[in-house]
Amino acid sequence: MTTDLRPEQAPEVRSERTSGRETSLRGRLGSAFAMFRNRKSITGLTILGFFVLVAILADVLAPYSPTKVDNTARFQPPSAEHWLGTTHLGEDVLSQVIYGTRGIIVVGFLAAILATVIAIVVGVVAGYVRGWRSESLSALTNVFLVIPGLPLIIIVASMFDDPPLVVIAAVLGLTGWAWGARVLRAQTMSLRNRDFVQAARANGEPLRRIIGNEMLPNLMALIAASFVGTVTAAIIGLTTLSYIGVIPVNTYNWGTILNWASAQGAFRQNQWWWFMPPGLCIAAIGVALSLINFGIDEYVNPRLRSAGERARAMKKQGLDVNDPVTVVRTTTSHQENA
Repeated sequence: MTTDLRPEQAPEVRSERTSGRETSLRGRLGSAFAMFRNRKSITGLTILGFFVLVAILADVLAPYSPTKVDNTARFQPPSAEHWLGTTHLGEDVLSQVIYGTRGIIVVGFLAAILATVIAIVVGVVAGYVRGWRSESLSALTNVFLVIPGLPLIIIVASMFDDPPLVVIAAVLGLTGWAWGARVLRAQTMSLRNRDFVQAARANGEPLRRIIGNEMLPNLMALIAASFVGTVTAAIIGLTTLSYIGVIPVNTYNWGTILNWASAQGAFRQNQWWWFMPPGLCIAAIGVALSLINFGIDEYVNPRLRSAGERARAMKKQGLDVNDPVTVVRTTTSHQENA
């Protein structure tokens, strides 16, 4: 015997189902981004966020234009007027470092976004489907794995008098997705036989829905790690190309600042205020990305996660984490019984 819902009850049922789906989605997103809740990830994200803000607010934060020449203040050490000194032309080093942050962030994130999207599409699809389609995508990934990225960027950059940062980011992204795709393919192949994926397939869910709703939330840690690694590789690639002179020196980033400093003998004359600030910035953003990656590894690897939780618990109890001797504390009742 079946009973129909009254009209006034139908909206309540629909709202309960909608709220249930929203709660489930919110819970999945929360668990997917739980990798960023440890101290290492938070510290790395804080440092990276600082550089992103500097890149966005470069016009406001920079005290001078990066190309403004002051003939009366050449090779000047740090002072109240020029906090990080000046170049051989009297240009303000702090302004150049601030404006150079924008190129680093733009290229790093654009290349990482492009590479991550391609890696997700190729890697997850290759891991889920079977037969010749999976083998074809795997062969394509292997081809891109052996393509040398740096020489290709040099060839592409030589075709432009002033290569745009978007072109450089596109080349870095197109040559940097293959490793992430292989990792995602391997993980997807282990997920496609799980019960929740088989249940979605038995219900007739389309491929895009299975990948979007069932696969991707379980792959977020690997996707985040691939994204962070691509950002690191793109920043290193940009600064390297700028330092060796492949990218025109009038395109300001930290690599071009080091190129100018090296060409004008700042290293030999120990004019540290010219080359040390961009070098420290490169090191700082590298540390930030490494901390984020370490935090993701600690979340993904159960052994690292349990070791970190154990170390934090020992610190709260006042125990030395590096002490090889295990301290056993007995309660008062046990001591009295003894």
